[in-house]
Order: sequence, then structure tokens, then C-alpha cells
Amino acid sequence: MLDQVYADGVGRFPADVPVIARDFSAHKFADDAITLVKGANLGRFDGALYRAPAGKSGWGIIYNDSIASKGRINFTLAHEFGHYLLHRLAHPDGIECGQQDMVRWDSTYREIEQQANCFAAGLLMPLNDFRTQIPAKARPTLDDLASCGERYGVSLMAATLRWIEYAERRSVLVVSRDGFILWARSSKSALKTGAYYRTLNRAPIEVPTASLAAIAGSGVGRLVAEHDDAWFGEPSTEVALVSDNYDFTISLVHLDDADWPPWGEAEEEADTFDLMRRD
Repeated sequence: MLDQVYADGVGRFPADVPVIARDFSAHKFADDAITLVKGANLGRFDGALYRAPAGKSGWGIIYNDSIASKGRINFTLAHEFGHYLLHRLAHPDGIECGQQDMVRWDSTYREIEQQANCFAAGLLMPLNDFRTQIPAKARPTLDDLASCGERYGVSLMAATLRWIEYAERRSVLVVSRDGFILWARSSKSALKTGAYYRTLNRAPIEVPTASLAAIAGSGVGRLVAEHDDAWFGEPSTEVALVSDNYDFTISLVHLDDADWPPWGEAEEEADTFDLMRRD
């Protein structure tokens, strides 16, 4: 629909979620539309979808106004709009979402959160356009991914995860804290060749001692290193992302093409994350 509205491409990105949510809901659900989009003190929640107070009709999308990242706010708004379209009838009193609810995209996580995240990514970063920015076979730099983040109004992390979703090259995204892997996300080709980490209900996994993830500290920024065998025992390029705003390290690991037959279909770990909307 948005591609048709902005057929000339002007104004298509970044998606103006508040305007889209209000206009679309008013057109499709006039008696039950979104009438309010605003920031407020939500405490431990990042966003919420609330029904209007008694005596009034409609819904409100609220984001935590203490969030500093515009990309994170944008994803939160899109996530709550997804809840409105998909889940408001089943949750007539509304839905409150914490930070983790909007960074987990695995299919076995709380189903409604996974669905809202999928919707948000599709609304903000449609794959038909993303693939024209970074082809599936590309080996993107941080600048490439940051440019996509700016185009779509999302965080660098969100853009990176969206790319890895369709990437044809062997790449793995690893998020770690205090020297241990919290979760990881592998491209399909990496997954098929055994380049993945299982973390759900397992003992903590240490990051490789020679990796940037093992030496990066808070506030370091962006680091790049070539490794002989630090990750998965093979040559790789690691890009480490470290931010003062978050207490974890993000490593994007590019592996070479596999020279051996694939291991067969590996099931992706149930606690891997598909999308984050933070810097």
C-alpha cells in the first residue's frame, strides 16, 4: 500500500508510523481507531497499546519518553501498531511491552511479540527495498548498514539484523556481556554449515579469547579485526559494536564461503533474536 502511495519514492522512507497508524486505522476501523500516539513515563516498559478510557472509543500507542534513540522509538511505535492490527481483539485491555519483547524475534518466543516484531520490521524495512540497498551476496560494512538505518529510521542493530535475515553469505551476529554470549543469530548459509551458537537452557558460552568481544569495553565504539580462527575455528572478519547506552557488545562476524559440504539443516536456536531497534 505504501509503495503505491509513494510511487515516485519521495517521502516513502522513513515510515511515519504515527501518521500511518492513525490514518490507516481510521480508514479501516473507524469506530475502533488509533486516536493517540505519544510519549509518557512507562517505567520498565518500552511501549504499550492501551484502550481509550471508559466512555471513549479507540486506542492509544504510548512509548517510553525516556528512550533516547529515535530508531528505538520508531521500532517501538511500529511494534505497538502491529499489536493493534493483530492482537487487540484478543487483548481488549491492551498490551504492555518491555525491552526484551521487542528484541526477540524467534518463533518460539511469546507468539504475539514475535508477530508484532515481524510486522514492525516489514513496515519499517521492507525487504524489496532493503535488497536494493544491500544485495544478498554483499559483505556490508558498518557504514553500509548505518546508511540503511538512517534510511529506515531504525537503529544500526535493527538494520544489521534485517540484513542477516536475507543474507546469502555466511555471517553471524553475536551479542555478549562480560565475556559470555547472550544470544546469537546466524544467516541461513552459516546455520547450514554449523556456524551457530546454542544458548537456550545451556551453560553460558564464553566468547573466543582472541575476539574483539573479549577485549571490547564500554564506550569503545566500532572495532574491526581479521581473525585466523577465533570464531568457529576458521578465518573471519569481526566487526564489534560497543555503545555507552547498553551493557553488551555486538559482534558481526563474516566468515568465508564454506569449502565443505553443508551439515544438513540445523534448527535455529529458540532464543536467537531477529530484530533489535537500538543503537
